[in-house]
Amino acid sequence: MHNGDGASAQCASDLLNLYTQLNTVIPTFFPAPALGNGQILTGGVYSIAGNATLDQSLNFDAQGDENAVFILQIQGTLSTNSASEIILSNGALACNIFWKVEGLVSMASGTKMKGTIVANNAAINMSTGVNLEGRILSTSGAVGVNGVVAYTPTGCGSLVLDGPIAPELGTAVCYAIFSSNGEVTNIDTSIIKGDIGTNVGLTTGFNPLLVDGMIHPIPDGSTAQCATDLLITYDYLNTLNYDIELLYPAQFGNDLVLTPHTYLLNAATSFNGRLYLDAAGNKNAVFVIQINGALTTSTYANVELINGTLAENVYWKIEGALNINDYSLFKGTLVVNNGAINLQKGMKLEGRAFTTTGALNTAAIKATMPAGCITTNINSFDPDDSNLFYNIYPNPFNTNSTITISSNSHTNPSELKIYNFIGQELLNVLFTDQTTSFESSNLPAGMYFYKVLLNNKIIQTGKLIASGK
Repeated sequence: MHNGDGASAQCASDLLNLYTQLNTVIPTFFPAPALGNGQILTGGVYSIAGNATLDQSLNFDAQGDENAVFILQIQGTLSTNSASEIILSNGALACNIFWKVEGLVSMASGTKMKGTIVANNAAINMSTGVNLEGRILSTSGAVGVNGVVAYTPTGCGSLVLDGPIAPELGTAVCYAIFSSNGEVTNIDTSIIKGDIGTNVGLTTGFNPLLVDGMIHPIPDGSTAQCATDLLITYDYLNTLNYDIELLYPAQFGNDLVLTPHTYLLNAATSFNGRLYLDAAGNKNAVFVIQINGALTTSTYANVELINGTLAENVYWKIEGALNINDYSLFKGTLVVNNGAINLQKGMKLEGRAFTTTGALNTAAIKATMPAGCITTNINSFDPDDSNLFYNIYPNPFNTNSTITISSNSHTNPSELKIYNFIGQELLNVLFTDQTTSFESSNLPAGMYFYKVLLNNKIIQTGKLIASGK
């Protein structure tokens, strides 16, 4: 926000220059003051001698020329009727549309407006539900908005927004639910894609049949490494310089549209309604939202990804407790520092939920880890050697099992470790050959977890089912 500072002074000067250009350009068309009703305008300069009104639809047709410019000189007021709209066709861009108005600009509720509006010596009023792709600028007059969605247009040489550089998650990329220090518990039926665990405490309540990934019921080498990598991720997100401060944390959401940047909310934050994350067609665009306080959502809170935004490119850094309420839809990797996480009944997470210190509780949720992990599937590969490929069969198994490697280029022995549901190691098989059979008849019928290690590094995890003798 700029109030009487250098930036606003420069904007006022540039606005006067813009007004002069729009006011002095020679018009080529002279339409009636009743605009819209299905009317089509091609590129050019249009002049209306008095007050103008927009009703229903007005179509700006660039006729295939994305550089086509539309200027409307209105020598009186401009008003729009409820639900009137501007339509762009055949390459027309909102950044190439300009309205020069010599009087009050008044937009009724539900108007969909496009273009830069310059009101000279008059006020501008936008009613609830107005959607503006453009700008509203007054040389001298109040500007009033109430429950609108307004954003500057793209194109015409505007910068492509990439956002910040994404953090490196390390081994945390393969976890969907994790606490570095705190119990991880679930009640009711939760469906999880990704690993689950804690490095201090126990992981309980998750049904292995509903988890596409590794459950770490007690701390192990994987959880220790994840805790280390999570701290690195948190430190990066915490020290990242922000571009934009959102000044009303108590009113976060409410149909706010964010483009790729690093945002700061410098207090406890209340999220209500919808939040739109708009990549403007850039699938690599990254969003980072830093919250210096706790985050609480309403029921049915919704993060919507539009125009190419990917959940794997969205990151939340939260200083304090996180409570995502019932039936909310959330996107992105959530990194909580020194706070508990509660994911309530029916919420859906396309992302990850991490805390550095605090209990993590889930209740009948669905969490899907975004793309990025290459080690959780049973048919995965060693990231250091794409020619190395493991497979364990049959699955379900009975008295004997076999593990195969597609390449025997590695002379160091590899290890297969099999665990029960509470994390006890039941079987350890060393192998160097391409095909190794091992006895498994002593394992009762049930669900088991396994790890494949090469040079003491976990390169594959998964589930095995024993059918019994």
